[in-house]
Amino acid sequence: MADVIKTLNYRFDRLTKIFADGGYRGELTGNVRSFFGWDMEISLRTDKVSNFQVLPKRWIVERTFSWFESYRRLSKDFEFNPDTSEAMIQLAIIKLMLNRINK
Repeated sequence: MADVIKTLNYRFDRLTKIFADGGYRGELTGNVRSFFGWDMEISLRTDKVSNFQVLPKRWIVERTFSWFESYRRLSKDFEFNPDTSEAMIQLAIIKLMLNRINK
């Protein structure tokens, strides 16, 4: 089970649902439900649609990742230590929030 999900249990008391990409299908969904009692909603796209279609909740994740891409240290996985990667993500979010406050 992912270490990230283990830490969520103690940080967020009101967490009831996790939105995830299709890559997280499988045993993780069952493990999250049995260990923590949380629901995982998997957002899948269909190949049947030929034009662009907005998927529910997926745009939030895609938008956040595009914000991260504007920071050089987050554009690729340069970091050896996961704690450093987490710190870089937190710094990027802090900068984004400060920019919004200053507008």
